[in-house]
Order: sequence, then structure tokens, then C-alpha cells
Amino acid sequence: MDELSSFVIAVALVRPTNSIHDVNLAAVKKKMKDKAFARAVNRNDIVHAGERLGMPLDDVIANVIVALKSDALRLGLAGTTR
Repeated sequence: MDELSSFVIAVALVRPTNSIHDVNLAAVKKKMKDKAFARAVNRNDIVHAGERLGMPLDDVIANVIVALKSDALRLGLAGTTR
């Protein structure tokens, strides 16, 4: 889960607003296809996270996004415009 959380945070930080509130499932999945983006993150670990939890990967990613959004201020992910 650390790999996925880190990846989602990286997606937020490259947004113009630097906000987790502007990140959705489609954005994360698109960035996962870009091997140059956050190249140190092991995509296989992310893909297998759902299997280990017995959940579809899309649900796992969506849940991580929701969790990060709920703590955006403390994590410094509220963005520059929020």
C-alpha cells in the first residue's frame, strides 16, 4: 500500500494545483502507464495490491485517493488554490 500511496501523492504533486482533490482514478491509471513517471515505484506491487486485498485494483486505487483526500491538509496535499 505504501507504493500506491506514494504513487497517488506523486500524481497530485504534478497537478497544476498540487492538490489531491484534483486526482481521480483515471489520472492515476494514466500515469501508471507512463513508465517514466515515478519510475522508482514498482507497478507490479500496485497491481498485486488488489489481489492481496481481494479487491479490484480500481477499488483499491479509489479508496487510497479518498483516504488521502480526507487528510489532505495534514499531508500538504490540499493544493495551492484550496
